[in-house]
Amino acid sequence: MFRKIILNAMLSLPVLLAGAQDINFSQFYELPLLRNPALGGIFRGDIRVAGAYRTQWISAAGVPYRTQALGVELKSGVSESTYDYKVIGLQVTNDQAGDSKMGKTQVMPAFTFHKSLSDEKDSYLTLGAIGGIVQQRFDPTGLKFDDQFVNGEYSETNPTQQTFTRTNVTYWDYSMGLLYSGEFGSGIKYYAGAAVFHIFKPKVAFNTNNEVRLNRKFIFNGGLSAPTSPSDKVILYVDVFMQGGNRQAQGGFMYKHDMIESEDDETVSISAGSFLRWGDAVIPVIKLDMNKMAIGMTYDVNISKLAAASRMRGGFEVTVSYRDFLNIRNSSSQKLRCPVSL
Repeated sequence: MFRKIILNAMLSLPVLLAGAQDINFSQFYELPLLRNPALGGIFRGDIRVAGAYRTQWISAAGVPYRTQALGVELKSGVSESTYDYKVIGLQVTNDQAGDSKMGKTQVMPAFTFHKSLSDEKDSYLTLGAIGGIVQQRFDPTGLKFDDQFVNGEYSETNPTQQTFTRTNVTYWDYSMGLLYSGEFGSGIKYYAGAAVFHIFKPKVAFNTNNEVRLNRKFIFNGGLSAPTSPSDKVILYVDVFMQGGNRQAQGGFMYKHDMIESEDDETVSISAGSFLRWGDAVIPVIKLDMNKMAIGMTYDVNISKLAAASRMRGGFEVTVSYRDFLNIRNSSSQKLRCPVSL
């Protein structure tokens, strides 16, 4: 009985620590719906598709933790007489970790409304919502149990008395966010917002007898873009999280240089910079924008308490995105302005 209590506690640990284990990418700015649903549509174009792949902890855990994401945003004007915009989006994520293949898949439709506050300049108040279904699971066949150790030797052929009535759980999850975006001076653009995730604190325990809920997560977002010359600009991003008594901050900068300039959608640019996930990792970043496509790469240099075990190796991440205008009624290409694009 004691062994089973310890085992249940160990299996519950990733769920109990879910406040610090929500999916998070180093290139968080490429997947805005995971930061704040009100950030949907902050780009130039009518459609944007972004994918991300991340692998980490192979040097420390032996079994890599892998995470994938795909986000789609479709933007259009509300009417020809206003500068208001609406965005329909979809965010899909999947991750798998460790010997138990602990994983989570979520499919989240989103809706965002940008309300113009001025006819003279970019100034928007935005409300966004996202919600959908989440499936969480693990595979006990990859686990080792203490009763499989006989005379100090482990063998997978040794029988175990541990049984599991359920190895997956499905639940619904909802989040909302608010954002203000604007501009000032000579082309300086910015936004600031806040969001609350897991509004209804869904039940996430594998054991139906346990009342384990996912804590609400509060997040504050900021971004700024400032030109330093006709072909260069500095871009800043920052997020601050609060969830279940845990705190986390991440942010940094990129310097963007236009190498080939023609029309707005035919520019080739390169960006480089660095980000910091406080107390966890230093993250160098490089990004190449090629007309309507963009490719970004980062590598986490681990500075946490696991730095020695991981030999300061964190994780590699790559993102690919595409944006374009569409031949649709109320296309944002027909507008003089659109919500701030960094």
